[in-house]
Amino acid sequence: MKIINYTSVTPTHFNNDQAKGVAGRVVIGKNDGANNFCMRIFEIAPGGNTPKHAHAWEHEMFIHAGVGEIYGNGKWNSVQLGNVIFMPPNEEHQIRNTGKELLILACLVPSIAPEL
Repeated sequence: MKIINYTSVTPTHFNNDQAKGVAGRVVIGKNDGANNFCMRIFEIAPGGNTPKHAHAWEHEMFIHAGVGEIYGNGKWNSVQLGNVIFMPPNEEHQIRNTGKELLILACLVPSIAPEL
C-alpha cells in the first residue's frame, strides 16, 4: 500500500510552445509496482494549457479544483470541480485553465502510455 500527499512528489514543469504553466506528477506508477495503470496529477496555472494531442489509449480524468475547458469532440467544453471526463482513444484533446486559481486534475492512463 502507498499513501502520500501528491505534493510530496517533485513536479515536472511544462512551459514551451505547446504547453504553458503545467506541472505534472506521477503519483502511482511502475516504480510502485502498478503494472496496469498510472495515476498522474496535473496542476495548470491560470491561463495555462496542456498540448493539443491524441493517442491510441483512453484515459480518465477527475477535476479536483478550479475551472477550465477541455477540447474534445471538436469543441471546447467547460469543466469544473467534481467533473469526471472519459477521453476515448484517438480523440484530439487539450485542457486549459480559464479561471483565476490552479486547475488541478487527476489523470489515469494505462501502463502502455508514457507515465509523463
